[in-house]
Amino acid sequence: MSKGEDTRRRILDHAVLMASRDGLGGLTIGELASDLGVSKSGLFAHFGSKEDLQVAVLTAATERFTQRVLQPSLKAPAGIRRIKALFERWLSWASDPASPGGCLFLAAATELDDREGKPRDYLVGSQHELFAFLAKAARLGVEHGELRKDLDCEAFAFELHGIIITYNFARRLMRDRKAEARARASFDRLLAQASAN
Repeated sequence: MSKGEDTRRRILDHAVLMASRDGLGGLTIGELASDLGVSKSGLFAHFGSKEDLQVAVLTAATERFTQRVLQPSLKAPAGIRRIKALFERWLSWASDPASPGGCLFLAAATELDDREGKPRDYLVGSQHELFAFLAKAARLGVEHGELRKDLDCEAFAFELHGIIITYNFARRLMRDRKAEARARASFDRLLAQASAN
């Protein structure tokens, strides 16, 4: 890795933490430069604009989510075991102490839902890919005979995503100590309703 790539990675690592804590809108070139001991012009050389920095942060977070949640779940056999592995890793992602503000994607969704621009476009695209991944996991469960033949796989993906969103809300905003237990119970019900048995 070149010095420029290493610097960019260091900037993005810190920027992801800042965005998790303060939101994408709270991510400022000045504070980031000050925290890292680099010049503002140096940051602009890497990202060009605040909007480009926001897209780079979302891209870095997506890469981390893929590496920590999606790719490892693919090691489990297709079907219910893969869906369970995905759920476990996703819960762990949403409650990771290394992300002081919780899941960056959920915070960004609230920030960007009514704004046009490259950060929103990137986030929408990555969430479409996530829903497609979840629906495919359900379709593979159907193909392997573990989930019902008449299962609406897109609806399954929607409900699974909803469990994680509600878990994040209950855990972070409501500080509900039973949030994880409730999320697990909801997931178990979703699987039971979708099961071929």
